[in-house]
Amino acid sequence: MENSNLSSNIPKSQFQPLSFGIQWLIVFLWISFFVGSASAIFLFALEKVSQLRELNSWLVYWLPMAGFCIGWFYFHYGKNVSKGNNLLLEEIHSPTSIIPIRMAPFVFLGTLMTHLFGGSAGREGTAVQMGGAIAHQLTRLIPFQIKDQQTLIILGISAGFASVFGTPLAATVFSIEVIRIGEYRWRLFFPALITAYLSHWVCLLWGIGHSHYPKIPFELSRTLILCLVGISILSGLVARTFSLVVHKVSEWFSIWIGYSPLRPLVGGAIIVSLVGLGLNPIYLGLGLPTIQLAFHSPLPMESFLLKFLLTTVTIGSGFKGGEVTPLFFIGASLGNLFGFFDPTHLSLFVAIGFISVFAGASNTPLASAIMGIELFGWEAGVLFFFSTWIAFIFSGHTSIYQSQLIGKTKFFSKSQDLGKKISEIK
Repeated sequence: MENSNLSSNIPKSQFQPLSFGIQWLIVFLWISFFVGSASAIFLFALEKVSQLRELNSWLVYWLPMAGFCIGWFYFHYGKNVSKGNNLLLEEIHSPTSIIPIRMAPFVFLGTLMTHLFGGSAGREGTAVQMGGAIAHQLTRLIPFQIKDQQTLIILGISAGFASVFGTPLAATVFSIEVIRIGEYRWRLFFPALITAYLSHWVCLLWGIGHSHYPKIPFELSRTLILCLVGISILSGLVARTFSLVVHKVSEWFSIWIGYSPLRPLVGGAIIVSLVGLGLNPIYLGLGLPTIQLAFHSPLPMESFLLKFLLTTVTIGSGFKGGEVTPLFFIGASLGNLFGFFDPTHLSLFVAIGFISVFAGASNTPLASAIMGIELFGWEAGVLFFFSTWIAFIFSGHTSIYQSQLIGKTKFFSKSQDLGKKISEIK
């Protein structure tokens, strides 16, 4: 009787840390398993549709019709998820409702259709949107506070990015860096890290592999340093231009074509016309073989411009998939041009361009540098940090994510932009 009285006098608060830990362990495992599995299925399906398109070149001529189908389904059933990555960022900034689970299947199928018929898009947007939507559904099962609901989305972003690219550490930093330019939610680093690694392992357990790139050795020289500075500045300027153009193209389509399903139809028709005029099919889809080739052989000088053109038309007109892998292509082919000045460091220049254009376009220089280390080795790590920060500065207050907030202004940028969304800057 005495023992029972003693136990009844123990404050309930003493059990709260245990229940708190168990709750979040369940969260980590739940998000990691479902997001990692969704990414594995997506990557498998994406590889199959890409192979099918490459074996049947005539499929590209159906791109306009595929665009109309994507636009029609989003117009009738997916208006509340059409913002994509920007919806995730907005829910982190100002939570209003649970992200609809339909975001995951819609972007999954939309991206597969885009790639099956030859649209120039990526895969990051799909994985991040699936991750954020899947993770946020836990609020239907567990009564989370507002801050914890925001955390769920961030963990979903980390899990999706890690499982689709195979770079869990970069995914961790990306998820806490992409929200507000110049500021980091470091308190979420370890939860995001755990979720990123677990989802990455889940994807690997499904038998899904990732692209492998060469390790990058280098020897410092005056020519090398000048080339690195040149690539970094150009990467920032190209990233800035890409962000401005893709949003301007989207704005033009919205102004001139009132019925939204017709926008990707017209965008698809433009791409088909370019193909009919002799455009090389290497610029369709992800373009991974060309990215791999860039590390070893010179590419045509116009490669980054053509990929730039096709991607801005594809994304700006309303196709699905995201911009990141095309940005890798644009950056890699841009860096490839500098092999003319120093052929012995071609692979380094390509790697620098690969991560720097992405850093400038997404405003995530730290995550981009870490991605460089995970993909290309630690030997050139200092150069990766140096280049991504230069690109980040020269990209200005622009972004492929219009809902990013400016936490700290960049050098050479207007101080009155502080606290604004990218979309609010004129």
